Amino acid sequence: MHHVRVHLLERAQFLAHPTEEVFAFFGDAFNLEDITPPWLQFRVMTAGPIEMRAGALIEYRLALRRVPVRWRTRIEEWVPGRRFVDVQLSGPYRLWHHTHTFEPDAGGTLVRDTVRYALPAGPAGELAHRMFVRSDLERIFEYRHEAVARYFTK
Repeated sequence: MHHVRVHLLERAQFLAHPTEEVFAFFGDAFNLEDITPPWLQFRVMTAGPIEMRAGALIEYRLALRRVPVRWRTRIEEWVPGRRFVDVQLSGPYRLWHHTHTFEPDAGGTLVRDTVRYALPAGPAGELAHRMFVRSDLERIFEYRHEAVARYFTK
């Protein structure tokens, strides 16, 4: 049995907009299509509107390095205006636990992403992590940061 290595990805972004407005944007799963890099070919497959709440299930389709992937998420925690947590039920990761928090700050909102993730395939997964998974995730979150900043400066 392989030891599962859990990785951490943390990001923070200040947006000069009210917390309710920022939370509403991130709380709409369809906005993910607009802030995800085009090279991932990301699509929400669940029919809308999606009622966001603890227990909500959302299906996505994307391409990781041109390999088609289906991703099924469950909203594990939903605290309107403050935080939500999504977890991967099925998809490319062995573990994907993404906490989104929204804190009123200096007349705007501090958005924090905390992702705990692990790869399948033991040592081969860890090699893939070192070779490209971590850098791919960094690029995806960098793109997302810029896309969100553009959206909120329109």
